[in-house]
Amino acid sequence: MGTCPIRCRSNLTILENAPEPESPPPQDSVIVSLCNYPSFESTELTMCIGEQVTVLSDDGDFLMVRSTATGLESYIPTTYTAKVTHRWLFKDISRYKAVELLMRPQNQSGAFMIRESESNRDCFSLSVLSRNSSSYLDSVKHYRIPQLQNGWVYISPGVTFPSLHHLVEHYSESAGGLCVRLTGPCHIQGLDGPTEDRPVPITIRRPTINWKDISRSAIFRRKRTESDNSLVSEGLREAITSYLQMTEGNDHSWDT
Repeated sequence: MGTCPIRCRSNLTILENAPEPESPPPQDSVIVSLCNYPSFESTELTMCIGEQVTVLSDDGDFLMVRSTATGLESYIPTTYTAKVTHRWLFKDISRYKAVELLMRPQNQSGAFMIRESESNRDCFSLSVLSRNSSSYLDSVKHYRIPQLQNGWVYISPGVTFPSLHHLVEHYSESAGGLCVRLTGPCHIQGLDGPTEDRPVPITIRRPTINWKDISRSAIFRRKRTESDNSLVSEGLREAITSYLQMTEGNDHSWDT
């Protein structure tokens, strides 16, 4: 047999010695709300921005969801939500919404998310919160993540990674040119714990009492109204009464 004179030609660039990207372990995705709903001030909220919601039905353009915060159900546009995988990869979310989510008070400096680039669908974007910024508008920085032909990704051309997971691990150990080291994914209510959007309880400290200057009548005076401030609580008053009954006959320094 003769040698075939025709050689196969291809316009594809072959990258030699390019290891295959490691496949990350499969993870379930979650659906996160991108706004408060409904937006009317006089109407009770059934869904809060940044919370995980449970999808009950999907009609394509609309979803029936249940709030993990309120337990209420809502029929909402699909565009009011974003799909999140691996805790930090957000799909179909704008730069504006990324900033709004990261600026929520639950996030600390270094909170981040990776999203699809709005300007280039072949790229990703890394959005990072930096609480150290002097300007509110500059508190969230954005970095483009291009992809090479072999699937590797990078922020700085001199440092490439076989996957987004490797990129996140690298910049979680060192800022490496970013505004701040990555400290954790953007907070998701219902997924990261129940301490969300609730007013911080105010602790009121009563002035220190000099018991030697307090008479028995002042201690055991009952509250006449709700606004009447008592020196001691009802439980402490009962405890003191029991103690006095057990030591009846002894000289008490409280008697003045």
